[in-house]
Amino acid sequence: MKIGIYGGAFNPVHNEHLNIVRAAKDSLQLDKIIIIPTLISPHKSGNMTASSRQRLHMCRLAFSETEGAEVSDCEIRRGGVSYSYVTCRALKKLYPDDDLYFIIGADMLQSFHLWKNPEEILKCVTLAVVARADGESLKPIIKNFRTRFKSDVAEINYVGKDVSSTRIRALAALGEDISPYVPQKVKNYICKQKIYLREDLLGVKKYLTAERWEHSVRVAIAAAEHRCNGVFEYDAITAAALHDCAKYLGEGAEELKGFACPEGVPKPVVHQYSGAYVAENTFGVKDENILNAIRFHTSGRENMSPLEKLIYLSDLLEEGRSFDGVQALRKLFNEDINKCLYAAFRQQVNYLKSTGKPVYPLTERAYNYLKEYYDK
Repeated sequence: MKIGIYGGAFNPVHNEHLNIVRAAKDSLQLDKIIIIPTLISPHKSGNMTASSRQRLHMCRLAFSETEGAEVSDCEIRRGGVSYSYVTCRALKKLYPDDDLYFIIGADMLQSFHLWKNPEEILKCVTLAVVARADGESLKPIIKNFRTRFKSDVAEINYVGKDVSSTRIRALAALGEDISPYVPQKVKNYICKQKIYLREDLLGVKKYLTAERWEHSVRVAIAAAEHRCNGVFEYDAITAAALHDCAKYLGEGAEELKGFACPEGVPKPVVHQYSGAYVAENTFGVKDENILNAIRFHTSGRENMSPLEKLIYLSDLLEEGRSFDGVQALRKLFNEDINKCLYAAFRQQVNYLKSTGKPVYPLTERAYNYLKEYYDK
């Protein structure tokens, strides 16, 4: 018998997971495929996470109509960190005479050498890889794997679409529609159980126009998908949702009573300071790191924290933005957040100077700080 093994956080399970399972069954002619939600993934940290019980139930809902699919709670029952070599070893013992295929994405194949006991995994299973977005880019990854491990890898005839659980969590956190990305049964369960929902942030909508709220949602998605350097998903979404919360408040607004703006701040920059004030005093945010990410999201400043960099760039580069050079900056955003930050400040300062517009001193100092670092 030929058995597929497909593990993951499934936080939450989405349509691409279903497509991969169906493609794997067809390509590898599998008799059955075992879907295994992890208890604790060693590769996932800082995410907003549904409970193991909820993720298991979502998988059972999602795969209930997929022939030959079986959802297992073996890693959840075992407890501890979910290492693949332990699971593969246990399944090989359970199915000693069967051919086992362990399904992973191209990104995981590329980093397979960093997994715990990768050789132990290869003693038990054959890796089966599916490309995420670009089928051509998979070929050199497979070649390097075969050279390094002297082991074969099966290819699944499917190029996955670019859908991430991170995007779904960000949308669900802000009460937005997730139906394009998950099976209807899963959507209904997430909404009913209020999984991922940040009810404390939903009040932001009343302070914004519909277009500005949509922008804030896109900033939250960009921030969640690009977070690094220990930034928590919860913090990224909080700062993103609130970054423009005071943009349309007039000076006499009740929410701004007691607010004092620093002197010499140009009008387009004021809302970053008032936004931090409203985030703290109306929405109850006390984390200074989140408040600073809001406070400097337009101007930037010297020596920005990882969260400050993330919100500044997510605001600038969210997928609804369109300006000369945006695609090049987005490419850098995916590759190196610090180089992207330097390039973004350089472009902004040069543009303002070329048009004769003043450069806000914090922005100038932020640019010079980065320029000095990169010139060295």
